[in-house]
Amino acid sequence: MSITAADVNKLRQMTGAGMMDCKKALTEAEGDFEAAIDVLRKAGQKVAAKRADNATNEGVVLVALSADHSNGKLIALACETEPVSKVADFNNLAQSIIDKAAASHAPSAHDLLAEPLADGRSVEGHIIELTGRIGEKITLAAYENISAEKVVSYIHSNNKIGVLVAFENVQGADVSEIGKDIAMQITAMKPVALDKDGVDSETIEREIEIGKDQARQEGKPEAMLEKIAIGKLEKFYKEQTLLNQQFVKDSSITIRQLLENKQKGLTISMFKRISLV
Repeated sequence: MSITAADVNKLRQMTGAGMMDCKKALTEAEGDFEAAIDVLRKAGQKVAAKRADNATNEGVVLVALSADHSNGKLIALACETEPVSKVADFNNLAQSIIDKAAASHAPSAHDLLAEPLADGRSVEGHIIELTGRIGEKITLAAYENISAEKVVSYIHSNNKIGVLVAFENVQGADVSEIGKDIAMQITAMKPVALDKDGVDSETIEREIEIGKDQARQEGKPEAMLEKIAIGKLEKFYKEQTLLNQQFVKDSSITIRQLLENKQKGLTISMFKRISLV
């Protein structure tokens, strides 16, 4: 059958694919638009499979906060190269995904990928299709969804790092400024946990072994290694857990003390940091 320019343009408007790709898909599908869309999606799946092992260190991180700031969501839509991260279609898709996350309250990345966008196709379907059009791997690299009395967000200037901080026992205090300061600290200092109780056992065991090995290399007696390693572990907690870190803007106080100085009983219940770098 004859494929008209109007048909090609219609499919292009429906999918955003290139004119030649649309014409090829319509020809293969014998003019059936739904079948042509499947053809385009299969092309995206082939590209995705071929580039599955490629690194995706570029992209964009976006945030959405509820009107009352009691909920925050972060997404990272990742790609292989910086030029793709600046393409309008890539950024439009990222915005559509964070908008859908805000509206749907999807509990996980798996659930968010299954959510339908405006045209009824899933988030995952749109990612696969864009993969086929652009020709490089695109993935929803991260998704976070947290709720608290107040949630403060921060996106680093390169749009590749995002942070959510959950505050409790706010008691009407304005935590926007202190929240931004703490979020910026999380961005820069990369704490592994909120407090030492949140450090996983594997990390603790690894740090103890590192401490023992360092002490052994320094010539310390074997009988002293465990005690020395435990001492080094306490230093690790001070440097790597948020509440025990020194505040970067005032090293005379910790983040825990900063919170108490702001509002008695003010606490952080959790934080999330996602990064493409």
